[in-house]
Amino acid sequence: MEEYNVEFVAKDTSITVSDTETILQACLKEGFPLEYSCRVGMCLACSARIIEGEVTQPAARGLTAGEASKYALTCMARPQSDLKLRLGEYPPSIENSC
Repeated sequence: MEEYNVEFVAKDTSITVSDTETILQACLKEGFPLEYSCRVGMCLACSARIIEGEVTQPAARGLTAGEASKYALTCMARPQSDLKLRLGEYPPSIENSC
């Protein structure tokens, strides 16, 4: 099991997340509030822009293949490196689904 630092830019907050848990799970465990709804990778409420680093999120069905390298759905994303995320930024596909 590897552990990574996940920094939330503009929130001045960092947490440690293992590669065996989702970012959302770690945030809830630490008491750091994140917006979320469905917890199954479909609603995009927990979307964050990846500023730096890599995640794995094979079940993030709400993202297109191109968006998955630029956005993390924190309910599905597991870190593969240290990360910098910007919360509350949504992929372009969310506008197409409205």
